[in-house]
Amino acid sequence: MVDVHNDTPIPEQLHWHGQRIPVSVDGSAEEGTPYIPAGGMRRIEFIPGPAGFRFYHTHNIAGADLNAGQYTGQVGPVYIEPKNEPGAYDREVFLTLKEFAPSFSKGGDMAMDFLSPAITAPDLKARAEHNDRVAKGKPKGYEVGYDIFTINGKMLGHSEPIRVKRGQRVLFHVLNGSAGEIRSLALPGHHFKVVALDGNPVPHPVSVPVLYIGTAERVSAIVEMDHPGVWVMGDLSDDDRNRGMGIVVEYAGSKGKPKWEKPAPFHWDYTRFGRPGGMARKPDETFVLTFEKQQAAEHGFNRWTINGKAFAMQTMSNMDMGGMEPLLRLKLGNRYRLRMRNASDDIHPMHLHRHSFELTRFAGKPTAGVHKDVVMVGGFQEVDIDFTADQPGLSLFHCHQQLHMDYGFMALFACS
Repeated sequence: MVDVHNDTPIPEQLHWHGQRIPVSVDGSAEEGTPYIPAGGMRRIEFIPGPAGFRFYHTHNIAGADLNAGQYTGQVGPVYIEPKNEPGAYDREVFLTLKEFAPSFSKGGDMAMDFLSPAITAPDLKARAEHNDRVAKGKPKGYEVGYDIFTINGKMLGHSEPIRVKRGQRVLFHVLNGSAGEIRSLALPGHHFKVVALDGNPVPHPVSVPVLYIGTAERVSAIVEMDHPGVWVMGDLSDDDRNRGMGIVVEYAGSKGKPKWEKPAPFHWDYTRFGRPGGMARKPDETFVLTFEKQQAAEHGFNRWTINGKAFAMQTMSNMDMGGMEPLLRLKLGNRYRLRMRNASDDIHPMHLHRHSFELTRFAGKPTAGVHKDVVMVGGFQEVDIDFTADQPGLSLFHCHQQLHMDYGFMALFACS
């Protein structure tokens, strides 16, 4: 039972990631969750689960208002203790990565080349090039940049260090609470042994030098403290790290100015955490979903479509989604495959409400056993995810970049 007090002057929603819960408490107006009234309180009840590292955040539409939605600080981690925890670590540290002071710009410089495999689909690239020719002469659509970067609400140098001892094994639970940024994280001289993604244990834990974390993703990783010193654990981007996206890790007995050393180039490959050579079981049905951008098509903002349709955001003005037609109709208990095809050069962190899904193919490479609720779909790439439709009612499917979902990049699935 959770009492949610809304001390803001607008109705709010509180969404819970990675939990199998009813529409009435999922925190999505699009599905039909009641709003928490402005200045009011709503008591919600649900059985938490599955166990693992979860996430909550406001689910309001922000549009052109950079003081609303996830541009605010209304996000936070949730951890559901498993019944059986092997405890192969000495301590746990929770880190929430979050930016503040957003502003609009035309075009951005976010890295888009870190995903592996890097195989692209020629027809998707051709489709995007066609859309670019149609938009020729138009200005680029608005993007969002930030001036302040924090970990656990503090800029680098303004928080207490993470104090460790040589020989300790520290389990880091890292949440990307951004409204739209993809984050990286490195600790000089150390590796992260990834043991869970989005709160779900991976079948093949692997040590990596850098974590790449899409918007709303979570990574749980163990770090062996075997390289004494005073270090900056931070983002690979010098601009973002220097403006706050980092935290100091200090070994007992070590003194001096915190050091940063950039690691060697590294590509993030979800499939390395799956069952080697694993093949997922055949779904009952496959749906193909193609993502496209209409440049600066909506008052200077890019409009986003799924299979040629942008979500009808105007219905949100009266908070009544009764007229929305679901994109997909599902049968309760069936297993479905979503083949996501990205006809844009942006990376899209795709999220499915009230379910977890299994990653079954990434850029042509088959895999199995990696269960998530958000996955990054690379530019001009194709990604398959499978899920069992075990939650009756409406479930929202969307890109987790606030700017994208606010301008059409959402759809409803109906299950009965």
